[in-house]
Amino acid sequence: MRLTRAPHEGCGSSRVTCRHRKAAGWVRMAVLAVALSASLAPVSDAYAQDPSTLAPSVQRQSSFPKQSLVGPSRNIDKSQPLYLQGDELVYDTGGNKVIARGNVEIYYNNYILTADQVVYDQSANTLTAVGNVVLKEPNGNIVRADRYTLTDDFRDGFVSQLSVVASDDTRIAAESAERRAGNTTVFKNGRFTPCKTSDGMPPLWCLSAATVIHDQQAATITYQDARFELFGVPILYTPYFEHADPSVKRKSGFLMPQPSISDNLGYATTIPYYFALAPNYDFTFYPMVSSRQGMLWQGEWRHRTENGQYYIKGSGIDQDYATLPSSIENREQYDGWRGSLDTKGLFNLGSWWKFGWDVTTETDDEFRRFYKLDNILLTDRVNKIFFNGLSDRNFFQLAAYEFTDLGYTTAGTSETKQYAYPILDYNYVFADPVLGGELSWTTNAMALSSNQDATSFAPFADTNQQMNRVVTELNWRRRLTDPIGITYTPFAQLRGDVYQISNYVDPYDISAPLDSTSLARGLAAGGVTVAYPWVANTSGGSHVIEPIGQIIARQASIDQNGLPNEDAQSLVFDDTNLFEMTKFSGYDRIEVGTRANVGLQYTFQSNTGGYARILAGESYHLAGTNPYADPGLDVNGNPVFTPYSGLQNDRSDYVLGAYFAPWSFINLIAQSRFDQSNFALARLDTGGQVNFGPLSANAVYAYLNTDPTNGIDTAQEDIYASLGLRLTDRWSVAAAMRYDIDADELASDMFQLRYADECFVLTATYTDNYYVNPNLTDGQTLMLRFELKHLGEFGYSTSALDFNFSEQQSGATSN
Repeated sequence: MRLTRAPHEGCGSSRVTCRHRKAAGWVRMAVLAVALSASLAPVSDAYAQDPSTLAPSVQRQSSFPKQSLVGPSRNIDKSQPLYLQGDELVYDTGGNKVIARGNVEIYYNNYILTADQVVYDQSANTLTAVGNVVLKEPNGNIVRADRYTLTDDFRDGFVSQLSVVASDDTRIAAESAERRAGNTTVFKNGRFTPCKTSDGMPPLWCLSAATVIHDQQAATITYQDARFELFGVPILYTPYFEHADPSVKRKSGFLMPQPSISDNLGYATTIPYYFALAPNYDFTFYPMVSSRQGMLWQGEWRHRTENGQYYIKGSGIDQDYATLPSSIENREQYDGWRGSLDTKGLFNLGSWWKFGWDVTTETDDEFRRFYKLDNILLTDRVNKIFFNGLSDRNFFQLAAYEFTDLGYTTAGTSETKQYAYPILDYNYVFADPVLGGELSWTTNAMALSSNQDATSFAPFADTNQQMNRVVTELNWRRRLTDPIGITYTPFAQLRGDVYQISNYVDPYDISAPLDSTSLARGLAAGGVTVAYPWVANTSGGSHVIEPIGQIIARQASIDQNGLPNEDAQSLVFDDTNLFEMTKFSGYDRIEVGTRANVGLQYTFQSNTGGYARILAGESYHLAGTNPYADPGLDVNGNPVFTPYSGLQNDRSDYVLGAYFAPWSFINLIAQSRFDQSNFALARLDTGGQVNFGPLSANAVYAYLNTDPTNGIDTAQEDIYASLGLRLTDRWSVAAAMRYDIDADELASDMFQLRYADECFVLTATYTDNYYVNPNLTDGQTLMLRFELKHLGEFGYSTSALDFNFSEQQSGATSN
């Protein structure tokens, strides 16, 4: 076995005086280096364009990295010297050759060539290496051959009994190979596989061909008389096969087809074709042919500009309503063209300013979910166009929204739409302290239009409800600490609101409409938060016990009965908003009166990195009107917000928040609320995550007590859990389940088996789901997906898994 030796610098000083000359030990020469380097010519850069930094990807990420099989050409720096060393040097002046024998090594431009013998033919400008030839290329590839002839600039060559090992262990073997014009490599009787082999076993898969041509400039690899072998057995033959060099991320051509089968669509196949039009824009055309619904036309345009990017996705079908499932109500309405347009963009208009949009339109609410372009559980469509700016102390945003309710009820799909045009938010923090504290200014303005149908409860109410609102606030706060460590944080707020409303239903008398009117309200609030942390340090870490008290005073009452509530409908009282100025989630409802909030917080910080934090507390309504006691009703007769929030009494429920991370691989969280009269559990959200060695697991449990005003007569309990286990370095399993405890039934379950090695990935996923929307019924799902390194992926499924678990999914996916 040859021992690899580091190349030596320097040259010999002997003069050639005879035909043969031997040198004992190592011979270092400058004559050959000068002869070679003088005739070198630079090679053009043949790297394929990689616009991944210019345009957002529309493809699913591959399990394998993008890497060339042969490696790109590199520019040769002819100013660099060539170093050669060997046991013997022979000058053949008659044949105009220089011959180096015995452990020959050549180092040039990060190429390392070793062989038993190297012959440099000065007349032909070729260099031939013979015997145990090993060429280490700068990209990490290793070429082994019995004989290797190449030009003196390492650009072109002919190789016999070739074996190439890429830096990622991908192997190419051939009887011979020839490199032409520094660009094209032709392999004869070649075999290619990225799979490892041992004990003489054939690789898992292999691609062989009579001729393999790698064109670096065109970035293609072409196979003639090709066979695909599995465990050494040919299973597929094609006279011609071509694909992009695996290092190329963008090249026009067909992508992997996407076959599937489902109850609604029947047998279906998506056949994508990708157009790489320019480095910064492209188009993917991916029609889907289904046996039951016909042709669904789909396409996606992506464009990256100097200051941003955007995409546009379109889908459409000439629907025959007779082919739709009979369970769909009034399916005749879907006859004819159905489709959708989905577009999203973001542009930088300067160092502070941005402009963007996220808009999806469709001919009907069921189209995208029926054809599995969106998650089946999507219940609301939110379209947005925005313009915002952010600096060190300023934030500004102007946005327009469209809200569409996609929920299904026993009466059918909802047609509720709301438009906010626009919503303006502005926040400014003054640079200079005011009275020693921080002063900030916040403004919100909104123009809202709603087409909610109120005919069931107020026949005289107009469906086109209008609300214009401007809210502005001044907030001040300052933190002080006394000598014994007690912190005092006084704060104050001045707020003014102006409303203009039209055609709204009175939340406190749904039998009467509100007159079109304008009104104003104001709020002055002030308070102080006091905390006294006690710190104890032990050998294991630090302990902090901190009692916290807060009192907030406002005017006793403000008439909110005649105001609609659009952005403060969500009301969850827990430890996260115990010490907030208001527990409401939006501007349309405000706290009034005097309220005290108290709590006790414990924090432990371990010396090893673990921590724990627990906060328990309660809120007291001391004086004035309690705005949480009587929420009023919406147009459907439901409370504007829940009257069972835990704040409806003068003394609130108890809240408890617990956060634990004892080790880096475990995280636990629990947020709970307990009835103040009997300490009964009223609400609980808890979850945990474990990642330990081959095991990964997480679980989420939610409990909500009865809420009769919203039709919740029994406690609601749900649990979601998932488990992943890596059985070996190649095999892994995963399972997930969502279970409705109070209804004693499964909502969904999933099981997955996965195999992955260095060249092949196979994933089998089974899911079963239960939904109440008859228009979107889709139960059992089996999905198979496999991927071959450097060649791509192919998926087969009985439905689309993304239809059940993703947020919104559309477009062709392939490697």
